[in-house]
Amino acid sequence: MMLIPTHHFRDIERKPEYLQPEKCVPPPYPGPVGTMWFIRDGCGIACAIVTWFLVLYAEFVVLFVMLIPSRDYVYSIINGIVFNLLAFLALASHCRAMLTDPGAVPKGNATKEFIESLQLKPGQVVYKCPKCCSIKPDRAHHCSVCKRCIRKMDHHCPWVNNCVGENNQKYFVLFTMYIALISLHALIMVGFHFLHCFEEDWTTYGLNREEMAEAGISLHEKMQPLNVSSTECSSFSPPTTVILLILLCFEGLLFLIFTSVMFGTQVHSICTDETDSDWFPAWLPHRKKKHP
Repeated sequence: MMLIPTHHFRDIERKPEYLQPEKCVPPPYPGPVGTMWFIRDGCGIACAIVTWFLVLYAEFVVLFVMLIPSRDYVYSIINGIVFNLLAFLALASHCRAMLTDPGAVPKGNATKEFIESLQLKPGQVVYKCPKCCSIKPDRAHHCSVCKRCIRKMDHHCPWVNNCVGENNQKYFVLFTMYIALISLHALIMVGFHFLHCFEEDWTTYGLNREEMAEAGISLHEKMQPLNVSSTECSSFSPPTTVILLILLCFEGLLFLIFTSVMFGTQVHSICTDETDSDWFPAWLPHRKKKHP
């Protein structure tokens, strides 16, 4: 709870009698301890499913296109362990960020009994949210998607279908870090794979009849790379492999940039003890930055 004598025009009242506690319904009986937090938002659920699908797609391409067909077993084992470990940690962090209460303020606690228990002195100020009818702590903000006031709310992220707040920011930071690492790892492996396959197996696939005759390669030998189970490149045909790798490159590059920026901003906000919600337009005097 914040008790400071400052101006506040939208969700703050200066005296207890102006808090209108009679209009607030007492908070519902709390659920059992350990009840799972989950936001039933269609857009957020869709984004969370897409996130898992993209990670699993990267897993499929890395394993079945690049690592398993490779004859370098040490290379495959080391990269497979590293990539799968990072992917597991990313998905685990995603689940924790999505299913952890970000720091929701009890709904409907702006009752007469609770206000009297605060023992407010003349001139003291408390925050009240008119939407969820609760007394708000310092730096708590109302989320229109979660329909709750969240302590130290940074932003609502549809990719984790949850607000990033006081209790789950660490999981969100870990999620962005692991996604950035697996994206970088996948891009490096794709680069090595392209170089190796163009030098070794795919050069024969693009030869015409005259070039094949000069090189002494028969049509049957040219078609052998299509059954790449005997090669080191992929168990798919070269065109299919190229398409899968290009899609993985696009995905990896996009998410590497996005999650790296998010990770940097989150680390900066933690180091400076600020959140994105601490910044509002200057014409809202009650939302000006309060930290030196």
